[in-house]
Amino acid sequence: MSNNQRLKQGEKGAYLSISAYLLLAMAKIIIAHIGNSEALKADGLNNTTDVIASIAVLIGLKISRKPPDQDHHYGHSRAESIASMVAAFIMITVGLDVIWNTLMKLTQGESATPDMITAYTAVLSAVIMFGVYRYNLYLSKKVESSALHAQAQDNLSDALVSIGAFAGIIGAQYGFIWLDPLAGVVVGVIICKTAIEVFRDAAHTLTDGFDEKELEEIKKSIGHVPGVIGINDIKARKHGNQILLEVTIEVNPNLNVEESHKITENVEEHLEKKYGVNHAHIHIEPHDPH
Repeated sequence: MSNNQRLKQGEKGAYLSISAYLLLAMAKIIIAHIGNSEALKADGLNNTTDVIASIAVLIGLKISRKPPDQDHHYGHSRAESIASMVAAFIMITVGLDVIWNTLMKLTQGESATPDMITAYTAVLSAVIMFGVYRYNLYLSKKVESSALHAQAQDNLSDALVSIGAFAGIIGAQYGFIWLDPLAGVVVGVIICKTAIEVFRDAAHTLTDGFDEKELEEIKKSIGHVPGVIGINDIKARKHGNQILLEVTIEVNPNLNVEESHKITENVEEHLEKKYGVNHAHIHIEPHDPH
């Protein structure tokens, strides 16, 4: 499957998230207003911003599919990471707003016992969002999309948020009226925590960070390719869902240019088959036994 085909498949997850969030946001905000639940209202507002974040991810995936041009010789795959950062900024803004508003209502004692219909809505929402999370997580691994993986994590946090809202509403039914707005505060904290994690992962990719253990595994794997005697240096970075790799290998100094070049081709083929690396710059040096 080509990179473009993988990204196109990844768009299905973004469309699914947008559809689910639109329906749930409208349902929660309306039912929260009717049933007097601050927790469900906060959950609904969270889903409203999730629609914007999902659209950002979708735009990022579409831009990533654009082929290389004069200004972008490596393509546009990093648009995915930028989309993840946009989603993170939106999430943390809403999270802080939810925390502030619900804290104000808690301190001012503006609380009322929510209706049970709000609890049923929260549970149903949690089930739906967990299903969306499982699908998007599966799809993000299949197409190797960082933006879609971030989207899946957001889906999971939304499912947990709805469970938290449900717990607050149920507590309020038993006389602990303050539990409903308190659940709204917890919702805000979860949103902020998820946003920070998404931002950290995107920033790590955009600053050319790469997992040390994965790089060490790739290095050892290259060492097993016939003709490779040693590895002097290896670097890697992520470009959207693609790995860009630079490696300096040692070969027998008595080989001619054609024989040495054949080893680099074997390394490239190995990297593409095992790790899906399509961009590898391989430098050859003669092996010095001393």
